[in-house]
Amino acid sequence: MFNALQNPLSLLGRVLIAVLFLPAGFGKLTGFAGTVGYISSVGLPLPTLAAVLAIVVEIGGGLAVLTGFGTRIAALALALFTLTASFFFHNYWGAPADQQFMQQLLFFKNIAVAGGLFTLAAWGAGAWSLDARRSA
Repeated sequence: MFNALQNPLSLLGRVLIAVLFLPAGFGKLTGFAGTVGYISSVGLPLPTLAAVLAIVVEIGGGLAVLTGFGTRIAALALALFTLTASFFFHNYWGAPADQQFMQQLLFFKNIAVAGGLFTLAAWGAGAWSLDARRSA
């Protein structure tokens, strides 16, 4: 049964992952000054460059995963981006007590997303993807 569902589930998984990254990337783009300010607030260097990189990774990677084009590289880039962002922006161990639960929840959600992205990087996009069409 699962073999018959492999392609539709792979496509659905890619769509759902893209739904996380594409709105986040477009939100950073349309609220660029706020994004730069937020990055500055955690003390990261070169916040403008970091914001541009985040937008490129989220929108570019999100579109690549969605369409299944360059999926393995895009998934790996998104996984590394997500892990990095988790440590800087959801560091629940350093958050005030009233924010720890939410930050911990977001941190471990991101860890799980990265796990899914590493799996996508390992196995690829599946047959219903531009990667599969290119290799055919």
